[in-house]
Amino acid sequence: MQRPTTFADARASFEDAEFVIVGVPFDRTTSFRPGARFGPDSIRMHSWNFESYDLETGIDLSDAPIHDLGNTEEFGSAADMVGALREEIRPIYAAKKVPIVLGGDHACSPPVVEAYPDDAPSLGVLYLDAHMDFRASYLGDARSHACSARRILEKVGARNIVVLGVRSVSHEEVDDNRSIGMSFVTAHEIAKEGISASVQRALNMLKTERIYLSLDIDAIDPAYAGGTGTPEPFGLTPRDVKYVIDQAAPRLAGLDIMEVSPHYDNGNTSALAARLAREAIARSLQARKGR
Repeated sequence: MQRPTTFADARASFEDAEFVIVGVPFDRTTSFRPGARFGPDSIRMHSWNFESYDLETGIDLSDAPIHDLGNTEEFGSAADMVGALREEIRPIYAAKKVPIVLGGDHACSPPVVEAYPDDAPSLGVLYLDAHMDFRASYLGDARSHACSARRILEKVGARNIVVLGVRSVSHEEVDDNRSIGMSFVTAHEIAKEGISASVQRALNMLKTERIYLSLDIDAIDPAYAGGTGTPEPFGLTPRDVKYVIDQAAPRLAGLDIMEVSPHYDNGNTSALAARLAREAIARSLQARKGR
C-alpha cells in the first residue's frame, strides 16, 4: 500500500477550505533527541486510521472543508525557516482560513503566530508545553525551540499568552519572567485543581477575540506520548488536552502540533497527534454551526 501523502479527508480545494494543513519538516534546534522533521508525514499517515464520523459532535470530516498544502521545503537554519514559514502562512490568514501546522520542532510555532495580521481580531496564544521555552537565546540561537514562547510574547504581548502544563524550567527563565510577567499554569497545579478549573483560569486570562493553540506534544505525559524529543514525566493526559481543544475551539484562529518524533515509539504519538488535529477541526466546525 502506498503511503498517504495528504491528511485524511483533506479533499477540499484551497479556495473552498476553512482549514489548511501545512507540514514543516524541521528539527534543527532540537536539544535532546532529533527526529521531529519526520513528524508531519507520520501524523498524516496515522490520520487515515480514524473513522471520518465524529461520535461526539456528529460532524463527518469527509464533508469538512479541509485542504492539505503539503510540506514546506527543508530548511538549513532556523532563520531561513522563520522567514519562509511566515510567507507560507500569511495567505492562509488573509483568506480567513484556519492553519493547522504539523511540525517539526517548536521553533516552527513563532513564525505562524507572527504571520497573523495586525488588523485581524485580537489574538491570544495558549501554549501547551512541558517546558517554559522562555530563554532569550539558547546555544547562541534566539530562534531555538527553547525560546519559542518568548518570541511569541514579543508578537502578542505578555498579557496575551499563557503557558499550560509546564513542569520543567531553568532558573534563568524564572528570573527573567519575574519582570516580564508571562502567565503560566503548571502541570502540578492542574493535577491539584483539575483540568476544567485550570483551563478556565487560563482562558479567562486571554481576553482576546481569537485563540491560537500551540501544542508541543511533550505537554502530554510520555506514558501516552513518548515519541518526542524531550519527554518529561508528570504531564497531562490526552483527555486533558482534548478538553483544552474543546474549550478553545469556538475562538480558534490556528493550531500547531509540534515535536512529534515518530522513531521513538510504535506510532502511538503520531496517532494521538492526528486525532487531536481532527478533534480541533470537528469542534471548531461544531462551534461555527452553533452560531
